[in-house]
Amino acid sequence: MAKIARISHLQEFKDQGKKFSCLTSYDQQTASIFDEAGINVLLVGDSAAENFLGHESVLAITIEEIIPLGRAVASAAKSSLVVVDMPFGSYEASTEEAVRNAVKIMKATGAAAIKLEGGRRSASQITAIVEAGIPVMGHIGFTPQSVHALGGFKVQGRGEGAEDVLAEALAVQAAGAFAVVLEMVPADLATEITKQLRIPTIGIGAGAGTDGQILVWTDFAGLTPGKPRRFVRQYANLRNELLEAAKAYAKDVESSNFPNADESFSD
Repeated sequence: MAKIARISHLQEFKDQGKKFSCLTSYDQQTASIFDEAGINVLLVGDSAAENFLGHESVLAITIEEIIPLGRAVASAAKSSLVVVDMPFGSYEASTEEAVRNAVKIMKATGAAAIKLEGGRRSASQITAIVEAGIPVMGHIGFTPQSVHALGGFKVQGRGEGAEDVLAEALAVQAAGAFAVVLEMVPADLATEITKQLRIPTIGIGAGAGTDGQILVWTDFAGLTPGKPRRFVRQYANLRNELLEAAKAYAKDVESSNFPNADESFSD
């Protein structure tokens, strides 16, 4: 895989009609594996709040919590483009605060870009951060940090709402973002937005017509308990594999079958 060191590679992929892959990652181990696998973009997402830190909502994660995760991923990735989410509350108040926190994240993690949610409401923040020399990935459609304002986990852009989602995408592009995530929007709408935008689109629950696709890694690997969301395809069932391995280990310890002679030292 060609080394992904700059955001321009994603634009080249779009221009060439080449699809690209993205996964979330929150630690050095998964980042190294996904990087070796050829995943093009690693997002240190605020989804770490629920899937790594034990919070009940993405709203709870702080800059102080996401920075060490970003640093771990960026240090392990050799080819993937690393993007770090700006947590809820770190960019909404003012453009000055948004720039200050974006700079803090970039300096402390070594990532290549940041991501923030919102279209028109975040346009001034996107522009200010980009003018400060920091690449920004946008995020529209269903935006997890606005789950309460949106009335829950609902598909965005159905019916008359399609024009509004398109306007949000165009606003993100006009503000200077290099790419935009489209989450939980109808597939036809996502395809149309992808055609109208010059910047790459990244889908999650948005059909196959976007330029790239992203999944939360604990969902795609089968670590998340319960029934996966409709747009998730599980490529492994690590939860069951780890569960059975842990049971076998506990049984071997209890029966004195571990460690055996080969796993012990002699005088």
